Amino acid sequence: MKRLAAAFFAACLFAPVAMAETYVDPMGQVLADPKRPAEDVARDANRHPSELLAFAGVKAGDVVADWVPGGGYFTRLFALVAGDSGTIYAWVPAELKDKYDLGKSAEAVATEFTNVTAVIEPMLATTSIKDADVVWTSQNYHDLYNEGFGKPDIGAFNRQVFNMLKPGGVYIIVDHVAAAGAPMEVTDTLHRIDPAIVKQEVEAAGFVFEGESDVLRNPADDHTLNVFDEKIRGKTDQFVYKFRKPAA
Repeated sequence: MKRLAAAFFAACLFAPVAMAETYVDPMGQVLADPKRPAEDVARDANRHPSELLAFAGVKAGDVVADWVPGGGYFTRLFALVAGDSGTIYAWVPAELKDKYDLGKSAEAVATEFTNVTAVIEPMLATTSIKDADVVWTSQNYHDLYNEGFGKPDIGAFNRQVFNMLKPGGVYIIVDHVAAAGAPMEVTDTLHRIDPAIVKQEVEAAGFVFEGESDVLRNPADDHTLNVFDEKIRGKTDQFVYKFRKPAA
């Protein structure tokens, strides 16, 4: 009996104890970070940052280039996710640095985070950004067709992105959807672009289309309004495309 009691005691002592585990969502911690300004937090509901960064695969230690980062909404998120071991580039064409204070905004975010560097270089110049894990641009690709961006060679731009990525790196494009077959003038008049055009252009630069996220799609948007029209602003139908640079 004593032997049985001792064996039972030992089994209880060393048996795994079932305990309730609390899962902590890392993006939840990022979104709640006090370094994020209130205006960024207010945009989370429409921008779905958790889903987008998961789709892009951004992780600790990554090198991320945020092309034309605007006020730095995504740049800050990349900086928080990548952490001290990562490097984030707020990448602004020199020709646009004074447009909407894009250069100042990029430099301001770089002062907020030690892992962010503002890169302000001429469009299509040999960039200092190398071996990136992710190149990201949100709501800017359509502007490559417009006078405000100088109408650069789009093929050359996509090849530039290709060259700055490491093998296996990803290129994420988020933009406002234009109707299928819409004329290219809508990039200026409506600030939209046909996703099929984007896919064709990026694949021509050597990328492989890997997939898309529907998190920003809005079937109620009929694609006829300018994206700044108050009837649709902040609620446009947007595509999110992921392209990958072949690993070999």
